[in-house]
Amino acid sequence: MAQIDAGVAGAMVRESKAAAIESAETGKNVHLKLYRGDASGGEWKEYDVPLDTGMVVLDAVHRVQANQQPDLACRWNCKAGKCGSCSAEINGVPRLMCMTRVSDFKEGETIQVAPLNAFPIIKDLVTDVSWNFKQNKRIQPFTPREMTPEEKVRGEFNMQQRDVDRSQEFRKCIECFLCQDVCHVLRTHKLHDEFQGPRFMIRIAGLEMHPVDAADRLERTWREGGIGLCNITKCCTEVCPEHITITDNAIIPLKERLVSEKDPVAILWRKLTGRKGSSAPLPMAK
Repeated sequence: MAQIDAGVAGAMVRESKAAAIESAETGKNVHLKLYRGDASGGEWKEYDVPLDTGMVVLDAVHRVQANQQPDLACRWNCKAGKCGSCSAEINGVPRLMCMTRVSDFKEGETIQVAPLNAFPIIKDLVTDVSWNFKQNKRIQPFTPREMTPEEKVRGEFNMQQRDVDRSQEFRKCIECFLCQDVCHVLRTHKLHDEFQGPRFMIRIAGLEMHPVDAADRLERTWREGGIGLCNITKCCTEVCPEHITITDNAIIPLKERLVSEKDPVAILWRKLTGRKGSSAPLPMAK
């Protein structure tokens, strides 16, 4: 096989990269309006950056960092829509910057990027989302039931695939906290001490639906989690980048389960009929 000189190979790579960059250039600009500031206050600053083919909003923000404002604070990691780090409000809508294409907007439209509104700002586009991690610690972790004699012999729990599937959807959550940001209970009313938010409603629902979990988290979900504050606007479902049906498949079934077990009429009926409350896994909405 013919050998290629290292210098020639390097030149070919550089030429290829240059050609790729040239082909990506459009000769147009993107007009950005970015929030600059910290907890003490801030202001909007406007920037123009060259538009490349296939550019996403995160690319444009990085272009500002690289060429105009190296002190611009922006949180990101994977740039593939899987880490949930680059959450922001783009033209007023909570979205991932890396999954929002500049071509989604009209040509010449100003793209406004702001930090998440529901959490304290640290600097520029970065907010302090540590409150969410504290909420996660408040939830009772997975608590498996006692194995049956048959299961002990086999060394594993017996589960039906349909029961496993009920909570599988919730495991797609990337903790971008867009659902938390858009929730009016947290965003508008700032009831962080009373409501854990949609992200943790799906965590609780996933645990409650698990066919092997034996814990009962419903009382704490009502008393401490504040699920009653959710009025089913479905805005959390609309902004979820993983397309998790948060409201219909998690929050509503949790509310239904609470009503069936805590409603005074239902309790009286069970006493009169001698029936016990349901302990079956929460159903998945159809």
